[in-house]
Amino acid sequence: MKYKLFYVSILIFSVLKSYTQVITTVFEQSGGTKTPTYFEIIDWWKKLDKTSGKVKMLTMGETDAGFPLHLVILGNNGDYNFENIRKKNKRVILINNGIHPGEPDGIDATMLLARDIVTNKYKIPDNIVLAIIPVYNIGGCLNRSPFYRVDQNGPEEFGSRGNSQNLDLNRDFIKCDSKEAKSFTEIFHLTYPDVFIDNHVSNGADYQHIMTLASTQHNKLGGVMGEYLDKVFEPALYDAMKKRGYDLVPYVNVWNDTPDKGWSAFWDTPRYASGYAALWHCFAFVNETHMLKPYDQRVKATYAMMQSFIEFTAKHSEKIKSLREETIQTIQKASHFPLSWTLDKSQFKQILFKGYEAGYKTSEISGLPRLYYDRTKPYEKKIPHYDHYEAGSFVTKPKAYIVAQGWWKVVELLQENKVQMIRLKKDTTIKVEVYRIISYKSLQRQYEMHHPNSETKTETSVEMISLKKGDWYIPMNQTANRFLVETLEPTAEDSYFSWNYFDAILGPKEGYSAYVFEDIAAGYLKTNLELKRKLENKATSDTAFARNSNAQLYFVYQNSPWAEPGLLRYPVYRVIN
Repeated sequence: MKYKLFYVSILIFSVLKSYTQVITTVFEQSGGTKTPTYFEIIDWWKKLDKTSGKVKMLTMGETDAGFPLHLVILGNNGDYNFENIRKKNKRVILINNGIHPGEPDGIDATMLLARDIVTNKYKIPDNIVLAIIPVYNIGGCLNRSPFYRVDQNGPEEFGSRGNSQNLDLNRDFIKCDSKEAKSFTEIFHLTYPDVFIDNHVSNGADYQHIMTLASTQHNKLGGVMGEYLDKVFEPALYDAMKKRGYDLVPYVNVWNDTPDKGWSAFWDTPRYASGYAALWHCFAFVNETHMLKPYDQRVKATYAMMQSFIEFTAKHSEKIKSLREETIQTIQKASHFPLSWTLDKSQFKQILFKGYEAGYKTSEISGLPRLYYDRTKPYEKKIPHYDHYEAGSFVTKPKAYIVAQGWWKVVELLQENKVQMIRLKKDTTIKVEVYRIISYKSLQRQYEMHHPNSETKTETSVEMISLKKGDWYIPMNQTANRFLVETLEPTAEDSYFSWNYFDAILGPKEGYSAYVFEDIAAGYLKTNLELKRKLENKATSDTAFARNSNAQLYFVYQNSPWAEPGLLRYPVYRVIN
């Protein structure tokens, strides 16, 4: 009997030892100085999946690195069917880690959080389901070095910011140049989260705070959700973190200056994770630990931040649900949408900021003045945080948009975002509102593989347009309304036009031989006296035009039946009645 008890004890000890090894992380094993490699991350989550019924690891879409994205579902009943999850009235929190793998705090903090939930050290509420992307930028995670992010205090080695195409994936949520962004779109619409968290590390100014928070800009989120975010959700997070020992402040949006005079809220356009999520009526946040704090402190702060989100969302589950439902109904019925915003510096909040005195001293490199912070001189002071943006230009919602099937890259992006679209069954002619591009500016240097268009100006006309069987009719009575406006209206900051998807319309495809068209144009003017008067008036008012024969000939061409109809005509049409 003694021998049996001995062997049973050995067996139990071995199982417990094996179990402990499975759930202990590289971060813990190193004493808080290391973060795991990509393969260690995925192996750990797979083992946790096998260890607990609360965890399910799904293999999702492709990435540029050649490895698939994974999605971990974590909840008390182990249900990973999102239709069932929504039917059971649970709130979904989507957590994204490692979009910048040189900022791995969320990778480790989420592993610790999941382990503690599995071992019942931390009790996740029954009405909460966590959907976790263990590491998003796999290519960057594989590209490890101790030398990236030279001004960051640990861990010992970590990944790079660029993905396998050297893209910054936190600029790719609209343009979708990466496979990661396309796979994220699938994950986002599968989970359709109530709350979205993107874990980061910030650089910039030096200060005492370990954690800062960038929320979706509340005016841009708008309506009842924006009001709730500003007046209830954010203040509750600040209180929750205070109780956990962290003095939370808004993301310190200060560059090449000191923060003691205050700063404006980060403007999260839809190219960013939080800006993209806001288009889908989701409360979205970016956690930003401070790069100069020791790594273990940053990981623990990220852990505490995620706990704060979980507990608030669980407590206010029904309110969050009702606000989203009300917003979706409002968006479906809204007649106008804002396209531009301006910071209003007359409105601000006073926040308690804990900083370090800054000054200038002589640089040992250049011999010129350089900025430095003196950590022996901490201070606390009230400073302004400018977080109010006023909507500028508005656009009237059309009955529908129409996109010709030839623009298949745009069509695919709309389909990936679950936009409701109807394919025309036959050729047809329809009266629509048409934009023509009058002017724009393209960025001279590349930005994330593009030369984005900005300062776009258009003129509008109503025309009869011939459409082909297979073109796409997109009704504007759906949850995607706001997404459609901000991607299909050419003057929107992150529209598909801004990201160069329609640049082919900006250059002519037809032309003429001047010596031939001279005779044709002269004959045309003889029978079109109104155009001849316009030509003469322009020559009278514009001396440079008057001296330029080519410009005058092109003027006639542009205003003749031979002009190329598609040149500068924006190929997304607005159905207005």
